Amino acid sequence: MAEVKMPSGHIDQPVIEDNRDGTVSIKYDPREEGVHELYVKYNGEHVQGSPYKFHVDSIFSGYVTAYGPGLTSGVSGEPSQFTISTKGAGAGGLSMAVEGPSKAEITCHDNKDGTVAVSYLPTAPGEYKISVRFGDKHIKGSPFIAKVTGEGRKRNQISVGSCSEVTLPGKVNDNDIRSLNASIQAPSGLEEPCFLKRLPSGNIGISFTPREAGQHIVSVKKMGVHIQNSPFNITVQEQEVGDAKKVKVAGTALKEGKTQGENTFTVDTRNAGYGGLSLSIEGPSKAEIQCADSTDGVLAISYKPTEPGYYIVNLKFADHHVEGSPFTVKVSGEGSNRQREKIQRQRDPAPLTEVGTNCKLTFKMPGITSFDLAATVTSPGGVSEDAEIQEVEDGLYSVHFVPKELGVHTVSVKYREIHIPGSPFQFTVGPLRDSGSHLVKAGGAGLERGEAGRFNEFNVWTREAGAGQLAISLEGPSKAEIDFKDRRDGSCDVSYKVDEPGEYRIGLKFNEQHIPDSPFKVYISPAVGDAHLLEVAQFPDSAQVDKPTQFYIRLNGAKGSLDGRVISPSGKTDDCFIQNIDGDQYSIRFMPRENGVHNINVKFNGVHIPASPLRIKVGKDDADPAAVHAHGPGLGSVKTGAKTDLIIDTCNAGAGILAVTMDGPSRVAMDCTEVEEGYKVRYTPLAPGFYYMSVKYNGHHIVGSPFKIEASGENLAEIGAQETSSVTVETVQKVSKGAQKQGPVLPHFKSDATKVTSKGMGLKKAYLNKHNQFTVHAGDAGNNILYVGIYGPKGPCDEVQLKHKGKNNYECWYVVRDRGEYIVIVKWGDDHIPGSPYKVEV
Repeated sequence: MAEVKMPSGHIDQPVIEDNRDGTVSIKYDPREEGVHELYVKYNGEHVQGSPYKFHVDSIFSGYVTAYGPGLTSGVSGEPSQFTISTKGAGAGGLSMAVEGPSKAEITCHDNKDGTVAVSYLPTAPGEYKISVRFGDKHIKGSPFIAKVTGEGRKRNQISVGSCSEVTLPGKVNDNDIRSLNASIQAPSGLEEPCFLKRLPSGNIGISFTPREAGQHIVSVKKMGVHIQNSPFNITVQEQEVGDAKKVKVAGTALKEGKTQGENTFTVDTRNAGYGGLSLSIEGPSKAEIQCADSTDGVLAISYKPTEPGYYIVNLKFADHHVEGSPFTVKVSGEGSNRQREKIQRQRDPAPLTEVGTNCKLTFKMPGITSFDLAATVTSPGGVSEDAEIQEVEDGLYSVHFVPKELGVHTVSVKYREIHIPGSPFQFTVGPLRDSGSHLVKAGGAGLERGEAGRFNEFNVWTREAGAGQLAISLEGPSKAEIDFKDRRDGSCDVSYKVDEPGEYRIGLKFNEQHIPDSPFKVYISPAVGDAHLLEVAQFPDSAQVDKPTQFYIRLNGAKGSLDGRVISPSGKTDDCFIQNIDGDQYSIRFMPRENGVHNINVKFNGVHIPASPLRIKVGKDDADPAAVHAHGPGLGSVKTGAKTDLIIDTCNAGAGILAVTMDGPSRVAMDCTEVEEGYKVRYTPLAPGFYYMSVKYNGHHIVGSPFKIEASGENLAEIGAQETSSVTVETVQKVSKGAQKQGPVLPHFKSDATKVTSKGMGLKKAYLNKHNQFTVHAGDAGNNILYVGIYGPKGPCDEVQLKHKGKNNYECWYVVRDRGEYIVIVKWGDDHIPGSPYKVEV
């Protein structure tokens, strides 16, 4: 079927004629002028390229017009084309200009039939303005606005820094340096964190990137207090300030290159002062970058692309482009014949949830027993409760809970005490606070590994991101078949099948933006063959460091070789020891060397067995990403050039590896220091725009990560491609002050002590060695605990008895042994009841 959307928004039907040779002709007689969209669908799905855009003019010959896809859209790094028709317009001068985020080279070709073919090459995504003039006058529709996307582009980047190092007076030992933090303020007022290190002399050294000449002030603080002699003054000379203009680059590799080989150019920063050099290269493939430092201070940088096409090289020094950057490089040669397949689906917003309604989160995890799954929900107020897990159908599970408050809840789902991929989840009750691609999560076996010739599955949760378009692309040695099931609750499941083994990249985009951690690299193994016959037996629940651990594998008649490797949390791999026990049974033994979750890859004839990678918890891995929280001004709206900070609270989250990454329009100087409740991260953004901060604990995003942060203010660095900065620390165990006395948490009582009544002689007068009695009636006062205390001239009285008669009615008696004045205290929870404390004469 085909339909045409007119500029007014009305839909019109064109005529479709079957040419009887496997093609059809579509004919349309337009009734309006402007940009029309032609939708062509087959079996309800858009055909490739649909919708097509075309431009309709109401102008007769004798005028100049322009039409073509390049006037409305384009892809960065690929030529965009349009046509100018000058039929019968005479010989006025034709002139063209393209303005936008990058210099776009324009080429024209006269078709000798009254039309001119124009092509321009945009090298960065964004909006381009295309002006076409005839005889110094804009033609109709000019200037045209074309939106250029970065679809299908791959980036790689490296940074090599040279920092200015300054020694400060005063000695320091290694332990102290961890609790110190330093910042440097330039003459213009720009303040940035800088890095401290202990020099061999025992003095403190700082390293920083000088951005301006003159007197700088360095503050070194411990727990927020200046150390001795701080703040220090240092002077930066003009020749020390990094100057991108003085960087010399040489080599033809910045103009043209070859695929599958190293293309080398040199960068000389010797006379350019101190500064970090950052290089990013973007194009049809992710080019490997190598950087060799020669003895004379000239860097040799090489890149190795695997696909031909146009690449953009951004080369910056001290956050400014060097002369000629960004470079456009034409790479020629053989490609690796990678195939791309892509599907797009519109996502409607998930139904709103309210307090007291049943909330659910679904996920697919084939091949496990629901017995080993557990889920907890933590409310915004910090109350954690167990949630119920139901098996909806084979391998599809849903977590159910009924929230008691509005706001962002944390849902942790664990399989054998290890968070499942994607957990901990953010779950907003009530209206969503934010939306966008950074709130989409994806996880599942199909994003970690896969098998050729069968469907591999993973989950995508878009609930928190609101409405939008989800695009799933697969690229690799063979074409993919992608299938998509919407579960109508803000989650969906995706399965894909490819025919050839090898390395694939799965890209997940929401509203044209990559979701966190996309694109995913997945290794597809050859068809399993006999590997699916293998069974795992006696797999332990946990293991200890430096103690051998073993489990068994039954081959069940499969023929071939078995191989096992263990990967520790820090990424080290080690071989497992495999021994034949009898016939078809083998034992696999390994010795863990560190605490945390280990992955064991068990392969048969080079192919993962179905249960592989097996996960095992070693030691007390109490590093729980769901217990880590971030807060502070640095997560809100921030100002460029101003230092800002946030606290990452790791109390009760054990010890683990905390990794913080910032992606945004500029690199940021960032550091992380220990504070009482966790870690303080400080950073200074240099360019306005959106930054995304990922906070991961032992490889899992904490709730709310990545955080979207908006920076406003002056631009202090040149904006090129996206820049990434990161900092990683190994955390130590933290316990919050309030929680030193670990123990049961008191229930949250709702009560009103003013509604409690009491009566009886024992509240007015008491007799020695007798039972003095009174009653307390708290039936209308809600739920709480009754506390009774009696204090006399020589301290507490000897005996107090309290009896609950049902329905919150209590009977109390006490015995006193000394004369004098006593005080009777009756409290309902933390509050005195009316009349308490009572004065009693004995």
